[in-house]
Amino acid sequence: MNHPLEPVRLPANQPPQFYRGGGAIAALRGADGSNGEFGPEDWVASTTTMFGSPQTGLSTLPDGQWLRDVVRDDPQGWLGAAHVSAFSSSTGLLVKLLDAGQRLPVHFHPSDSFARRHFDSHFGKTEAWIVVGTSGEAPTVHAGFRETTSAQVVDQWVREQDAPAMLDALNSLRVRPGDTVYIPAGLPHAIGAGVFVVELQQPTDFSLTMEWRDFLASPDKGHLGLGFDTALRALDTSGWDAERLASIVRRTGTDRRSTVDLLAPQSAEFFRADQLRPDPVLTLRPSFAVLVVLEGSGTLRWDHGGEAAVAKGDTLVVPYGAGELELAGALTAIRCRPPEPEKRSRS
Repeated sequence: MNHPLEPVRLPANQPPQFYRGGGAIAALRGADGSNGEFGPEDWVASTTTMFGSPQTGLSTLPDGQWLRDVVRDDPQGWLGAAHVSAFSSSTGLLVKLLDAGQRLPVHFHPSDSFARRHFDSHFGKTEAWIVVGTSGEAPTVHAGFRETTSAQVVDQWVREQDAPAMLDALNSLRVRPGDTVYIPAGLPHAIGAGVFVVELQQPTDFSLTMEWRDFLASPDKGHLGLGFDTALRALDTSGWDAERLASIVRRTGTDRRSTVDLLAPQSAEFFRADQLRPDPVLTLRPSFAVLVVLEGSGTLRWDHGGEAAVAKGDTLVVPYGAGELELAGALTAIRCRPPEPEKRSRS
């Protein structure tokens, strides 16, 4: 079945996870929260499966087809010729709504080169967080070791599952809506309870979890079958002082411009994200994109006369072939896109 090249509104897609959360996702979408407390991640426009699964995690379009298959059938229509030249039929992007009902474990992700060598994947898992909501007295995320840490010390923490030592070694950052944090591959990190983010990442599910006890069923789930001796080679053990941290954190909550580039500049090699507030209309160039409407309501129009009403909680996938878009109305949305092909390093 051919799918029209126009924006598609997507339903929630919440594969089961090992940690609690999901209430903020239900509230955003105006749902009843019936997915329970273990629906903390909504994989939006996903062509990615959970690690070890052939299907779980894939987004289904309203006509019952998987988005992955529709894109593979018409990659140039969905992604554009330049993107296909750089990435073939991969969207190059996974977007999630992530609502941490509890602190996530300390973990990290592999680089492209590590993933090619050990997972036979073109993509590692660099990611970024856009904080869109918080709850509790001290919403916090953790990123990067405060001081350079030896491999021997890290190995001991992992063998003994010394969670307090792991967490204490990381920088703790108080966050509020509008803050963004870029997480390069290898950087140890954790999201604290009460933090709700739109997460952009490379399209894989490679999480190497140092702090597996009380979260995962076995250490094998932590090192993804590699063994920790191998997995920990992907870990950034260098120290991240205030100056280095400032290079990956942005505070955009008070920026009221109609278009705000949300992420640290170095993220452009992996993905792009803009906050959109039409005033009264924004024109958007053709691109594969994921739209997440955070507030308000309005209208999305595209080439050939198509249009759709959009409102808070809507998530849409936009094909390149929809052409130029017009977004109008009193609303706030986040537009997530893969990198510009010419900015993508193949190192």
